Amino acid sequence: MTTPRPPVRRRSWETAGWGVAVVLVAAWLALVEVFWLPLRVGAVVVPVSVLAAVTGNPLLVGAAHRLSGSRAVAVAPAVTWLVVVIGAMMRRPEGDLVLVGNGTAGVLSLVFLLVGVTAAAVAVGGALAGPSRRRISPPAGSASGPDRAGSGNGGAR
Repeated sequence: MTTPRPPVRRRSWETAGWGVAVVLVAAWLALVEVFWLPLRVGAVVVPVSVLAAVTGNPLLVGAAHRLSGSRAVAVAPAVTWLVVVIGAMMRRPEGDLVLVGNGTAGVLSLVFLLVGVTAAAVAVGGALAGPSRRRISPPAGSASGPDRAGSGNGGAR
């Protein structure tokens, strides 16, 4: 029989460090994805940014939750990605616009936004609905062992 592992306790500065790290990586990833949107090979649009968003957002949210143990840190990359992408949709004072809304580039921009937000939302939902990473294991002699039946809360008589 193996002994249960002690619960993982994280210091607040360690959790904050993971939070800063995932926010920086998410902002970098969102910027790269936004600037990859107009990528073409000849006359053919290459949707590399859509693929990067649909794989990068869930991976980053999952890694943030796994490494930090915090649900708030797990949500941070998705929120950061959304803020950067919405910022790219706004016209600059010079008149520049990164995410356009017309033609083939407009359709690709909408698909990018829809797929990226959906992938991030599903990943965040999984992180929020899953068990907390800071869960404390029951003591060795508790009623939750394999040799006892019931919930162990003492409600049944």
